[in-house]
Formats: sequence, C-alpha cells, structure tokens
Amino acid sequence: MVKSYFTSLVMTYKRLITVFTLVSLLSACGFHLRGDYLLNDELQTLYVSSSDIHGELTRLVKQHLSHNQVKVLKHKNTQVPELRIMSDTLDRRTLSVFENGQVAEYELIYAVHYQLRFANEEPKSFHFELNRDYQDDPSLALAKSRELSLLLSEMRTSAADKILRDMARVQR
Repeated sequence: MVKSYFTSLVMTYKRLITVFTLVSLLSACGFHLRGDYLLNDELQTLYVSSSDIHGELTRLVKQHLSHNQVKVLKHKNTQVPELRIMSDTLDRRTLSVFENGQVAEYELIYAVHYQLRFANEEPKSFHFELNRDYQDDPSLALAKSRELSLLLSEMRTSAADKILRDMARVQR
C-alpha cells in the first residue's frame, strides 16, 4: 500500500517537472500565443479614432487592443496616445479575362493608412497594403459573393493584426 502511494507520488512529481520544463523552454525561446503583442507601457491606455467609427476595421482594432489588455478610452484625452485610422480602401485590378471579355480573376488591394500620435509630438504615419487574388465565376455568382465577403473580412482581420504588430515595434 505504501509502495503504491510512493510510486504515484513520484509519477506526479515527474509530470510536474516535465510540465515546468516545457513551459520554461517555451517562454525562454520567446514564444507567445498568436495575437498577443507586447505593447509599450505608454500604449496601455489609448484613444482610437477613425474616419469610419463604426467600420469593421475600427471595431477589430479595438477588439484586438482589448484582448491585449489595452484600455481604450471613449473620449479623447490629450495626454494619452491616439491611434487614428485615416483610411482603409479596397481596390481591385484585373488579372485575367475569359474569352468573352468577362473578368475571370481580380487582385484585391486593401490599403490602410493610420497614424499614432503621442502628446506634444509629431504623428507617426504608417501605410500598408494587403493583396489577395480572387477568381470570379459568373455561373456561381451567389457563392462567389459570399467568398468575396469572407475574403474581405479576413483581410480586415489581418490588417488589425498588422496594426498591433506595428504598434509593438514603436520605440520612442
């Protein structure tokens, strides 16, 4: 009886040591869960403004900030940094056409321009583009419109991630 108790106790300690070792190795190599960004202390409280305050990109950026324990203020405070989303635009360029002249494939170009403003400093401007190919098939119009909607949503999510990655690199 005592021997089996001792054996189970040793096994429990081995499991704990194994888990502790794995966690130590992961944290030592710089591993972070996807979507977790180490923002500077001065960016832990932030005001977010946008030309489209109810837009999907603005909503996603605020959601990502909240997920990273950043306090997003509802009213502007001149002492708090401001993230201003200047514009987000979607353009498309024709890549190929069918024999009858209809467009077969587009390149979608999602461009985002934003600024990060600190009190009593010039704003830091950022601009980037995300590109995706989209094949259009007129015979599957309903399915293709849903695919386009999902693709745009995914591009906006990627843009929100990119904004937070850029903010994590900001050095003052």
